Amino acid sequence: MSRRIGSILLRAVVTLLMVAILNFILFRVIPGDPARMLLGGARTAVTAEQIEAQRERWGLDRPLIPDQILDYLSATAKGDLGYSFKFRGRRVVDLLLERLPATIALVGVAQLIAILFGVMLGIYAGWRRGGAVDNVVTGGSLVLYSTPSFWLGMLLVIVFNTGLGWLPGYGASSPGAITGSLGWLADYLRHLVLPASTVALGLMGQYVLVARAAMSDVVAEDYMITARAKGLTSGQMLMGHGFRNAMLPVVTLVTLNLGYVVAGAITVETVFAWPGIGSLTVEALNARDYPVLQGIFLLLGASIVFANLVADLVYGLLDPRVRQ
Repeated sequence: MSRRIGSILLRAVVTLLMVAILNFILFRVIPGDPARMLLGGARTAVTAEQIEAQRERWGLDRPLIPDQILDYLSATAKGDLGYSFKFRGRRVVDLLLERLPATIALVGVAQLIAILFGVMLGIYAGWRRGGAVDNVVTGGSLVLYSTPSFWLGMLLVIVFNTGLGWLPGYGASSPGAITGSLGWLADYLRHLVLPASTVALGLMGQYVLVARAAMSDVVAEDYMITARAKGLTSGQMLMGHGFRNAMLPVVTLVTLNLGYVVAGAITVETVFAWPGIGSLTVEALNARDYPVLQGIFLLLGASIVFANLVADLVYGLLDPRVRQ
């Protein structure tokens, strides 16, 4: 068991190192010069000397390999993700910490709702496969899964914001003074409803389909037929035999999706102007802000590696064969 855990941890460390190296290379091949883009808004003509000075200021004039990549890996290991080009020298860590709470609130709440209702509906539909409930749930899940999130978000805005006027459809707070912590929290939650619902509905379709497929396979297993022959009730069969075995593929999907919580939902955050990591990614990409992009994708890579680590450990608890 200890050897298996050590192997999992070593694999995670090596993967993180490869992610960091790929992270550095990836954004250097994007067309566009950050120095030119930073000086692009200048009112006067920009000279070649000014561009070169800007490149020297940010260390972009040094050789990519080995100077820049070694400096990047060394600083990253110390927790220093560098300074933003676009945001005029602000630390990347500060920018990420500033935007991360909004993303966790949005995607985290959406994930919890989608997991709770999606897995329950999927398990029930797979248990009662072929029935009316199964047909309705599966059909609705296919529609939700295939619907682009940005289109679904705009549809919710048209209905609940523009049409009915029930909920705000832009930003994370209302303009004007909001007094008290309770007033701020209530306003924040009202702004959260539509974007979180958009993300949750899309994820729910995915969870329903995977959970239904897993439960459908379990129902046809020999041990389920034996359990029914021994006189077990449907509830005993479902909770004692079916649910645990059907959860193995669901656990993989849940943990991987939880790894994406810190990445945000770029299209949804753009539609609703939600101030999270997703919108920061778009801003940094437009400005060729290498340090911010590296910080975002390193955070995403680390969260996915951690999610895989959790999935491997949970697998060992659910299936004793994995521990052997």
